[in-house]
Amino acid sequence: MMGEIHNYHRFYALLKQLPGADKETLVSSFTDRRTTHLHEMTAKEYNAMCASLEEQTGWKGKVRKKRSLCLKLMQQAGVDTTDWQRINDFCRHPKIAGKAFARLSLADLDTLQTKLRTIIRKGGLKPHPMAQEQNNATTFIYFPMGTIAES
Repeated sequence: MMGEIHNYHRFYALLKQLPGADKETLVSSFTDRRTTHLHEMTAKEYNAMCASLEEQTGWKGKVRKKRSLCLKLMQQAGVDTTDWQRINDFCRHPKIAGKAFARLSLADLDTLQTKLRTIIRKGGLKPHPMAQEQNNATTFIYFPMGTIAES
C-alpha cells in the first residue's frame, strides 16, 4: 500500500492552518513512530491523519459554509442550482473559476463569491438567444407542368 498517494496537497494545505505544527511529528504519531516521511505512509494512515487535521482546523465546516453561500449567490445570479451539471459548467468557464465546483479551494470560493456579487450587482446573467431551431420538415416546391422552359 505504500506509495499509493502521489499528491500531498491536502496535507500541506491543512498543515498551513496549524501554526507551530511539525510535519515529522504528525506523520510519526499517525504511523506509530514507524516513519516521518509522507511517502512511506499507507493510504489508510494518510487519510486518517488528514481527517483528524480537518476536524482540528474546522476545515469541513468552513468549506460547507462557503459552498452554501456560493450556491445561494449563483441562484440569485440566475444559475439553475438544482442541476449539478449546470453548476459545474458555470464554474468551469475560464472567467468564472476554471474548474468544477467541487474542486474549488477556500480561496477559489472567496474569489467566486466576489465575482458572483459583481454579476448580481450588474443585473445577473443575461439569457443567451437560442440558435434558430432548424425545421426538420422537407420543403417541396410545386412547379406546374409546362411552366418550366425545357432546354
